Amino acid sequence: MSVHTAHRAKSANPRDVTPTRLSPTDLLLLGLSPLRTRPMRAVLSALGISIGIATLVVVTGIPASSRAALMEEFAALGTNLLRAEAATGTGNEVASLPPDSVAMVERIGPADQVSAVANTHAVIRRSDRIPDSETSGLTVLASKLNLLDTLNGHVRTGTFLTETTSKFPTVVLGDIAAARLGITATDAQVRIDDTWFTVIGILAPLPLAPEIERSALVGWESAKDLGFDERPTVLYLRAREPSIDDVRAVLPQTVYPEQPSQVRVSRPSDALTAKRLTENTFSALMLGLAGVALLVGGIGVANTMVISVLERKREIGLRRALGANRGQIRTQFLTESVVLCLLGGVAGVLLGLTGTAGYAFAHNWPAVIPIEMVLAGLGAAVVTGVVAGVYPAVRASRLTPTEALAAP
Repeated sequence: MSVHTAHRAKSANPRDVTPTRLSPTDLLLLGLSPLRTRPMRAVLSALGISIGIATLVVVTGIPASSRAALMEEFAALGTNLLRAEAATGTGNEVASLPPDSVAMVERIGPADQVSAVANTHAVIRRSDRIPDSETSGLTVLASKLNLLDTLNGHVRTGTFLTETTSKFPTVVLGDIAAARLGITATDAQVRIDDTWFTVIGILAPLPLAPEIERSALVGWESAKDLGFDERPTVLYLRAREPSIDDVRAVLPQTVYPEQPSQVRVSRPSDALTAKRLTENTFSALMLGLAGVALLVGGIGVANTMVISVLERKREIGLRRALGANRGQIRTQFLTESVVLCLLGGVAGVLLGLTGTAGYAFAHNWPAVIPIEMVLAGLGAAVVTGVVAGVYPAVRASRLTPTEALAAP
């Protein structure tokens, strides 16, 4: 045999033929082929992935929007508010603080604002025809004039107490108190014990001081006519944020030097934060449901791909006969699975963004979309596609040309 003939025989060996490489564009077109040939099946297969990714985005976006709204609320109300009250009364006395406690607390260096209220133990009624026992769960409080500024509160209707009005029988109602008394405007008359008071204002909600919302506020001077002994029951203190913990530590001794253990100090913003965090504990459950949805969606995609392999045996056999190797067949079906899941992931992200924005808009929250969750959702879709497509891709690549072409 001549050298030329031997070289031709050697080149004719199929094992030495270099297979045609598929470009990324070719792989993408192959991956999109199920959308063109079987669009309804592709949509239904990707639906499970979409639901899982949408759930993932929603359960992270809504709590993030809630936290952003909470931070805005705290920025308006302030997190540097401390509340001091008497824990229990001494002897036959009701729970109250020393008369000079406000002046004592004002001497604390980092204290910016100090105000107080005192329970007058009077009864407020809408008219004199209502029995004394019907209190509607409302409290009549004597109030310092700077209470609203200290609490960063606002008057919804009318005005707050002033130096002049606080000396006369005038009253400012919390929003809940006004609703229970059926009062929606100022100049109305209410009866406190045996004295008629004129409503001069109705407050807006105070999330950090809910007890004020259920109270009727009268001036410190006019409260003396109700038997008020000028002993505060609750102090409100605004301190500089870096020193808030130090002020909190010395507040009981400052308020009540003789019996500091009788003073209970709290930070209302902590309670509000705990409440919001409790509401967000359901996010973990929803994330679990998102994982279940992704699992179900991945099984659906895997099932679709297995059926696709069975239905396309002739196509696989023809491609193998034309020179496609096993690696190219595996890559084709794996790409189809990934593309299918990725399209479902994109649809799920869009659905989740829409749901989060709609929910935030309905609650007047800023819409916050954690970009890392969006990327994680798309990454989860790709991983799901790879996992779901491995078995069908391997099964398709193991078909020999003769076996695939002989399939019915």
